[in-house]
Amino acid sequence: MSDLRFEPTMVREPKTARELFEAVKANPARARFGFGSRLAVVNVDLQQAYTRPDLFPKTAYVTDPDQIAHVNRISALARSKDMPVIWTHVAYKPDGGDAGVWGTRTDTPDSLQNIKVGSERHAFDPRCEIDEARDLIFTKRMPSAFFETPLASYLVWRKVDTVVVTGGSTSGCVRATAVDSLSHGYRTIVPEQCVADKHESYHFANLTDLQLKYADVVDVREVVDWLEGRNA
Repeated sequence: MSDLRFEPTMVREPKTARELFEAVKANPARARFGFGSRLAVVNVDLQQAYTRPDLFPKTAYVTDPDQIAHVNRISALARSKDMPVIWTHVAYKPDGGDAGVWGTRTDTPDSLQNIKVGSERHAFDPRCEIDEARDLIFTKRMPSAFFETPLASYLVWRKVDTVVVTGGSTSGCVRATAVDSLSHGYRTIVPEQCVADKHESYHFANLTDLQLKYADVVDVREVVDWLEGRNA
């Protein structure tokens, strides 16, 4: 048996998650995945349980006050270029059983598995500009928008090579969707102003991880400029 033993090499430094993200974002040598030729906008869980602190203060979160306005803008631009827009929200059947093990940690009125289909918590934020005739809209049950949903086959059908992920939370369903997007072979873009989380630390730590490994974290203006420069 080998007797090799190493001391911990994990870096420890007195920087906040925001400071670490800003340092990574400012690195000009960091390679990017970039945009391909055809994108889809995947708007993750912009539902009242997570976007309306006036109604659901225990579960909702706001990072950029203009988040939904930015999401609406890039979604409208994508439609104008005949590129797909997808909206997900999460909810469960009356007994919450389809939440599986994810729904076993707590059981309060605010718990995940108690978001019921058709409830106020399940409803999309009324500020979301959804084109029900054109957009793909579905309820998911697990963090990733890809898991046991029609998303993967829909993106293949629409000949997409780039996925723009918006919504919340950055550390939860946005991250899970972005990781699965990369795993499915898509260039993955996360517009910084279009994602949100409950705590600054979670938000920026996960933006850092996404930028280093799974996605390009960009200013929303970059997505707008790319879409405006495409032919319909």
